[in-house]
Amino acid sequence: MFDDFDRREQESGELDPRWRRTCLGGGRLSMEQSRLRLELEASRQGEYSDAQIDDYGELPRRAFPWRPPLRLEVRAAFSHPAATLASTAETPGLLRGTAGFGFWNYPFSLRGDILMLPEAVWFFYASPPSNMALVPGVPGWGWKAQVVHALRPSFLTAAVPTALAALWGRLSGELRPAARWLQRLTGAQERLLEEVVLTDWHTYALEWLPSQARFFVDGSLLFTAPSPPVRPLGFVAWVDNQYAIATPRGTLRFGTIATGRQWLDLDYVRIEPL
Repeated sequence: MFDDFDRREQESGELDPRWRRTCLGGGRLSMEQSRLRLELEASRQGEYSDAQIDDYGELPRRAFPWRPPLRLEVRAAFSHPAATLASTAETPGLLRGTAGFGFWNYPFSLRGDILMLPEAVWFFYASPPSNMALVPGVPGWGWKAQVVHALRPSFLTAAVPTALAALWGRLSGELRPAARWLQRLTGAQERLLEEVVLTDWHTYALEWLPSQARFFVDGSLLFTAPSPPVRPLGFVAWVDNQYAIATPRGTLRFGTIATGRQWLDLDYVRIEPL
């Protein structure tokens, strides 16, 4: 599969039929100069806004189109820089909400599917107040190469110890055991991509194999994650105004935040078997 959002698509104003378009709240999609822009107009707190394309549409999860081994390549740039370790929810001039591209299982479907444990192999961004502290030593926000693999038998054996460790962390202030159990629970592996400037054009690639997932930026291998998901996943690219908090203290919260105008530009998307 290859789509470079060419002149034919721009002249017709229609994306390739493989893509499902989602524009909610202040979200919109536009094409110019052989690029697709996923854009949020100024969004209000408490009102969800999303600009998104995906290729799973109304398919049941068992029929999602992608599974290993394959290679994804996306050339992309964002309108604003990423949050850093020093950023807060009040830091001005940052990309706000969540954004990214890659593969996932659409676990929180509202279309009638049962809720599912999350599975993902993707480049993922979140800004404060998001704090998804899934991996010890990695901040709960920022621009990341990330694998989430919760849908596995060990999830059940990790659930009770994670809850007990979170309770102990609340009582004692010692959060390291809970952090380790939270990683076991979610199967999360990730690397913060601090050296990648979001506002510059980059070629992002991931090789999703049955035994590992490898993440590249401009041809350089930056992260390798063993034992990724192997079930079928769908491609998604999006920018929205959500936040999520999931910490070793047992805090779990979701919401939306106010944003200014911001966007993700896609030059092309390529997915090919390995």
